[in-house]
Amino acid sequence: MEVYNWQKKDWLSFRYSLRNAEDELLLLAEKTGKISGAVNALPENLKTETLIDIIVSEAIKTSEIEGEYMNRQDVMSSIKNNLGLNAKPEKVKNKKADGIGQLMIDVRNSYKEPLTQEKLFAWHKMLFMGSSDVLTGAWRTHKEPMQVVSGALGKQKVHYEAPPSSRVAKEMKGFIKWFNDTAPGGSNEIKKAAVRSAIAHLYFETIHPFEDGNGRIGRAIAEKALSQGLGRPVLISLSRTIEANKKDYYAALGKAQRSNEITAWITWFIHTVLAAQTESEAQIEFTLKKAKFFDRYKKQLNDRQLKVVKRMLDEGPDGFEGGMNAGKYSSLAKVSKATATRDLQALVETGAFVPFGGGRSTKYKLNVV
Repeated sequence: MEVYNWQKKDWLSFRYSLRNAEDELLLLAEKTGKISGAVNALPENLKTETLIDIIVSEAIKTSEIEGEYMNRQDVMSSIKNNLGLNAKPEKVKNKKADGIGQLMIDVRNSYKEPLTQEKLFAWHKMLFMGSSDVLTGAWRTHKEPMQVVSGALGKQKVHYEAPPSSRVAKEMKGFIKWFNDTAPGGSNEIKKAAVRSAIAHLYFETIHPFEDGNGRIGRAIAEKALSQGLGRPVLISLSRTIEANKKDYYAALGKAQRSNEITAWITWFIHTVLAAQTESEAQIEFTLKKAKFFDRYKKQLNDRQLKVVKRMLDEGPDGFEGGMNAGKYSSLAKVSKATATRDLQALVETGAFVPFGGGRSTKYKLNVV
């Protein structure tokens, strides 16, 4: 029979060594300062654009990890509404996209505040805005085991089983106290933000206190811990990095939930935060390149071309998947293939697009340098 960390006598006596993580922790501190300086040096409009891009990425990817795919425009509208950037709030069609946008902004705005049960319940309600099939704003109560499983019905593999619902209220009371006690200035302060964030995420995911949405709330808690340690809202999309390495994430978490010696988990988590910071550096650099691109080509683009270019730039530093072609252009701009081909050729002639491939399979990428 599988024995999990919460079933062991040393539950909550988390043990770890940072000996093999010291170099990455130093690099993390260095990159944190570098990102802060780079953002502060941006003009105000680009600073806001970078912030929005990173928050939108976090909102979309934290949902994708759980198999939910949000419309980017809905999420962006919600985030802009909640940042107070729209004089007249934009309509958000998808309630869940609106909710995840609200959650992202509230996590940032309330990072200094102590964690409370009421705050966790409020986040959970935001997450499932418009849903009627999930118990929201309350700990789970069902008597059957809370299990993380995979595989077809009848051939399911149990990856993890959380404490029974009857233990959740007590476990969460302990978790909330631990989180606040280990915060900066707390009675049991953990000085390294990434270490505290790693433990907080593991601790919360182990309890798995909600009927659904534990992964998304757990990543919000990890972000809160990082922000408290930095003394400002963190400028990374942790979920984007996790989503790109989802298999490794579940493997590392699953291993950590079988022992209270968690060195391997903390090392993995620090490495992931470092990778997320590297991606943020790339995002800031890309924001500057976008601004230069528009300065150079905007007056040369017609409305159709501008619409397609903006859609491609929305995809961020990794670019538009598969590049642009006449078929995609035709669909996005709602024009005939002949018009699409003419527009694409004009974009190449101005230097805004660079062709690659050849013949009928010719594709185009933005000349963002």
